[in-house]
Amino acid sequence: MALYAIGDLHLSLAVDKSMEVFGPAWENYVSRIEEGLSVLTEEDTLVLAGDTSWGMTLAEAEADFKFLDRFLGKKYLVKGNHDYWWATAAKIHSFFDERGIRTLDILHNSCALYGDCALCGTRGWFLEEEQKPHNAKVLNREVMRLETSLAAAEGRPVLCFLHYPPLYQGYQCPEILSVLERYRVQACFFGHLHGPAVRRRWEGERNGTVFSLISADHLGFVPKKICD
Repeated sequence: MALYAIGDLHLSLAVDKSMEVFGPAWENYVSRIEEGLSVLTEEDTLVLAGDTSWGMTLAEAEADFKFLDRFLGKKYLVKGNHDYWWATAAKIHSFFDERGIRTLDILHNSCALYGDCALCGTRGWFLEEEQKPHNAKVLNREVMRLETSLAAAEGRPVLCFLHYPPLYQGYQCPEILSVLERYRVQACFFGHLHGPAVRRRWEGERNGTVFSLISADHLGFVPKKICD
């Protein structure tokens, strides 16, 4: 039994949006994902930290979900900024049930248990250089979702999974960081960063939380083993 995590698979099995156009780092990435996920066993758990599928709707993402469902173990999905297929929890659960997708679930205003730990997560917030000033409504909503997820842990040790990095060279999101500190989150895993941006990542310990980048191309498309 082991816990793994990876983000930014950017699968596009039913839509024409292959990541291979972004260069050698993404060459044959679906085959590399397939090889990387082959390590999973029936007792394992995998958290997917956003940008899982390029599908614009649940129907367009179905092939990507079924691809992931082929692998052993339980998988929990966190919303990413490119997961346009994302719907309400009820609609997603209904879609999975109707399509016979049995190993996928979502972390959304909720937590999942892994041994004595709680797995919590949400998309998060990240002010990118080309964006306009903070959209307070979106930021506050993500902070509330993170709090709801962490509160559901009910005091258990917490591993948190965000899509956006709450820390970045020259940038931080104090609203998200303060929640992580208040709930004494042990570790925070995030994705979103690719290519040259990876060099500006911030990893390490801050106020009791260890931060780690888990975007797929950064990991060589092999999920990061977090613990047994």
